[in-house]
Amino acid sequence: MPVIKFVTEIGAPVTRCFDLARSIDFHVKTAASTKEEAIAGRTSGLINLNEVVTFRARHFGIRQQLTSKITDYSYPQRFTDEMQKGAFKSLKHIHLFQEKGTLTTMEDIFNYEVPYGIIGYLFDKVVLRNYMHKFLVNRNTLLKEALESEDWKNYLINTV
Repeated sequence: MPVIKFVTEIGAPVTRCFDLARSIDFHVKTAASTKEEAIAGRTSGLINLNEVVTFRARHFGIRQQLTSKITDYSYPQRFTDEMQKGAFKSLKHIHLFQEKGTLTTMEDIFNYEVPYGIIGYLFDKVVLRNYMHKFLVNRNTLLKEALESEDWKNYLINTV
C-alpha cells in the first residue's frame, strides 16, 4: 500500500491550523485547479467526526466523485478522513497537529491503494504517486499561506 508522508510547519496556533485543515470551503478553494466542489453531505463549514462529504472533481480529464468520512477525531491533535466511495481501492488520510512554541507542526500520512491490479500498480508508480504528492503539498502550501496571513479569517470567522 503506497504511503505519502510529509510535515508542514506553520506559524499559527494549533487550533486554527486544525480548523482550517477541516474546512470544506477552504478545501474547495485549494482544489480549484480540478474544479472540485462539495456536492453532498457536509458541503460547507467545518467537517466533524462521523460526517461525510462528497466531492466532484476532474482528475486526468475524467470527472470523478469521492465520498469521504471523518472516522477519527481528537481536537486539536488529529483527524482522519477515509474514502467511502471513489476511484481508489482504499484511501485513508491522517492529519496530525502538534504545537511547538509559536509553530504548529502538521503531519500528513496519506495511505491509499489503487484498483486494477498490475495496470493500477504501474499507473501509480509512473504517474499517480507524484500527482498526489504535488496535490497535497500544494494544498498545504496554500493552507500555510492562509494561516500565516489574515486569509484564514475568510473561512473560520463565524464557523467555530
